[in-house]
Amino acid sequence: MGAEGSTAFPGDVQLAASTAARMALETARRRTLALTDAVTEDDLVAQHSRLMSPLVWDLAHIGNQEDLWLVREAGGLPGVRPDLDDLYDAFQHPRADRPALPLLDPAQARAYVATVREGTWQVLQTADTSPDNPDRLLAHGFVFGMLAQHEQQHDETMLATHQLRSGPPVLHAAPPPAAPADAASLPPEVLIPSGPFVMGTSTEPWALDNERPHHQVQVAAFWLDTVPVTNGAYQQFIDAGGYQDPQWWTPEGWRHVQRAGLAAPEFWQREGHGWLRRRFGHVEPVPADEPVMHVCWYEADAYARWAGRRLPTEAEWEKAARWDPKTGRSLRYPWGDMDPGTEHANLGSRYLQPAPAGSYAAGAAPSGARQLIGDVWEWTSSDFAPYPGFTAFPYKEYSEVFFGPDYKVLRGGAFGVDPVACRGTFRNWDYPIRRQIFAGFRTARDAVKDHG
Repeated sequence: MGAEGSTAFPGDVQLAASTAARMALETARRRTLALTDAVTEDDLVAQHSRLMSPLVWDLAHIGNQEDLWLVREAGGLPGVRPDLDDLYDAFQHPRADRPALPLLDPAQARAYVATVREGTWQVLQTADTSPDNPDRLLAHGFVFGMLAQHEQQHDETMLATHQLRSGPPVLHAAPPPAAPADAASLPPEVLIPSGPFVMGTSTEPWALDNERPHHQVQVAAFWLDTVPVTNGAYQQFIDAGGYQDPQWWTPEGWRHVQRAGLAAPEFWQREGHGWLRRRFGHVEPVPADEPVMHVCWYEADAYARWAGRRLPTEAEWEKAARWDPKTGRSLRYPWGDMDPGTEHANLGSRYLQPAPAGSYAAGAAPSGARQLIGDVWEWTSSDFAPYPGFTAFPYKEYSEVFFGPDYKVLRGGAFGVDPVACRGTFRNWDYPIRRQIFAGFRTARDAVKDHG
């Protein structure tokens, strides 16, 4: 059985884990404040879509989870506002109902998260984050990493809320660089040979429960798109009448298309013979060479059928992204075990949009596929399910309650994902109808006929 990638904290693990925890938490908080400070107080308390919470709810919820898990659970301190636990429990209150709750106002929410963070720093100063600590919450600084990831995930959710809000732009970023010179000459697909590989992880210090444990998976040979499906390619599906032809859709998908009146990706609108899109308040022509985004699973699946292909399974996606045929190892990232750099992937809201297809040659996987990390989340054909030997930790509501056929798995992260919440083993999931998320896809096909 091949080995998986190395851990993230070589050398002095005690110092490294504490330092990494502080940096990750500080990075997340800077982003949280940037997203909430960018809008007016009226915008903070407004519900911009019934699919999303008011931004002020996300802000206070971030503080509440940190109060619960870092200050109280890990630190053993009394906590700042235990009385808020029920109010900011995501499972008790659906997003559509949250504006009617007696939420903290913006000033109260900001003061709350700041006070909680003071308690977090107090806990971090004395916490034993060594790998041999029998307390799994503290070993490797896991609970700090878990909360940094939680905050960044809500930051991504708030970024999606920004995309849904109306009004002039309040977020700004430079456009990504043009595609590299070799992008146009890339092969359309790469071959992933048959054989086993190690899926998941048991060594990544901050991996969440659904990424564990590592296990061997046998994958048949298949072909995978070298880059994500682009806007230009997807427009061909639209122009061919893809949204009007039920043969490309699952029965559930076709019912959804008709019920929701889908005719193009979310935020697209016709302009003559072309298309415009709305992106964080900007209205602009749809760039043909950029990965398509804001499509639901049903749309991705229908496009793949129309193209004579299919969506990759989750295992296929991970093998293409991580398996190194030279060593037989599963890498942490497509490019190796090192943390993401700006040369590897489009992450962290640096550009506020995907980079052109074929970008990030330095981030290519051993398979030759590019942009498997960053740019757009990629729908897979797989339902969200536990790995063999799965154990819920530290609570069932993080993953276990979502297992089943209702949710489809997405992989790879998007431009709005921070590196702390994105790695080769990271699993995301959502309903197959969701389009407000920063999701695209790439397609696959069996290679049995080629190697029969």
